[in-house]
Amino acid sequence: MTAPLTPPPQQPPDNDPWQTHTGSSHPGPVEEVPAVKKDVRDAVLIALVVTLTGVVLGLLWLWLAPRVPLIADDKAVFLKDTEGEEAIGGDGTFILLALGLGALTAGAVFLFRRRGGIAVVLGLAVGALLGSVLAWRLGIWLGPNQDVVAAAKAAGKGVTFDAPLKLNAKGALLTWPFAAMAVHLGLTALFGPRDPEPEWVPGPMDEIGPLDSGSSGSSRP
Repeated sequence: MTAPLTPPPQQPPDNDPWQTHTGSSHPGPVEEVPAVKKDVRDAVLIALVVTLTGVVLGLLWLWLAPRVPLIADDKAVFLKDTEGEEAIGGDGTFILLALGLGALTAGAVFLFRRRGGIAVVLGLAVGALLGSVLAWRLGIWLGPNQDVVAAAKAAGKGVTFDAPLKLNAKGALLTWPFAAMAVHLGLTALFGPRDPEPEWVPGPMDEIGPLDSGSSGSSRP
């Protein structure tokens, strides 16, 4: 007599939902964390450097903006040249300088980070806006005296003196960020890295050759 055979112990199926896996087959999110940190760090650095560049814009605006001549008598202060365009020349000078500086900063940021990214563009826009505000306030602070009455008394009766430097159109502060984003977008579209094209894998229908036209027709008697 032979002993009855006992069935071997059943192995758990491979697709057991309760089975713990030691390895992870999706390392993507773990690998993306350092890239996100690098993007944020670069964006903060770009915003800081572009903001400090506003000092250059403020000094250039103070130097190149036309002066508005004023003259005073015993009762009031008047424009010396009532038909002059110096009053709007300050806004125009600021806008032109902001356009040029926007193109320069966009080109520098593109060379620093050619692959671009949302964080880089946001850092450039925020830095350009803060730089415009810094340039505006710096030009006013270093410009002629804001107290017109005190400046008139210091100059004396009938003596010409310069009016305070002003930016009448506050929308000019948006010139630099808009110009920087537009130029950066154009540079990225023209010279930025391209995504690799997907490889073409032939399917089963692609391996079938052309049909024989002779075999499809009926043979003549």
